[in-house]
Amino acid sequence: MERLQEKYQTEVVKALNEKFGYKNVMQLPKLEKVIINMGVGEAVSNPKALDAAVSDLTIISGQKPLLTRAKKSLAAWKLREGMPIGCKVTLRGTRMYQFLDKFMNVALPRVRDFRGVSDKAFDGRGNYAVGLKEQLIFPEIEYDKIDKIRGMNIVIVTTAKTDEEARELLKLLGMPFKG
Repeated sequence: MERLQEKYQTEVVKALNEKFGYKNVMQLPKLEKVIINMGVGEAVSNPKALDAAVSDLTIISGQKPLLTRAKKSLAAWKLREGMPIGCKVTLRGTRMYQFLDKFMNVALPRVRDFRGVSDKAFDGRGNYAVGLKEQLIFPEIEYDKIDKIRGMNIVIVTTAKTDEEARELLKLLGMPFKG
């Protein structure tokens, strides 16, 4: 069992139940999935850029990414419908807990001038999104082997009904919020 998953079952469940007073254990908010998305706009003119992004995301997540394709054609950007322009990974279960543990405890503290992540990036339904400017904060990425610095979006989907419940869940799991 993963360290973060064990922490959820032993400490977080008890603390959430004390704070919100759930009548049933099934009401407790829990992590559902983590989606990592990397948009590669330069893939329109340079298809090799997408290969590099896919390999970076594979190394970071431990799972092969799915290519995302353009929904519409945009002549101004020479983009045709169906062209691959990004990649994404959906993590669940053990891989999700492994990634989140590494993200919160190793990668985030490596961000330059890091003071915590915003606690206002919730969507109103208990999901949290954070954007990263560079993939270099992950220890698996070797600085010499990357061709270009790319950013990514990470969305943490929870079963929480409100943002307050989700914020408390992530705070108890160890997410370093500001303030």
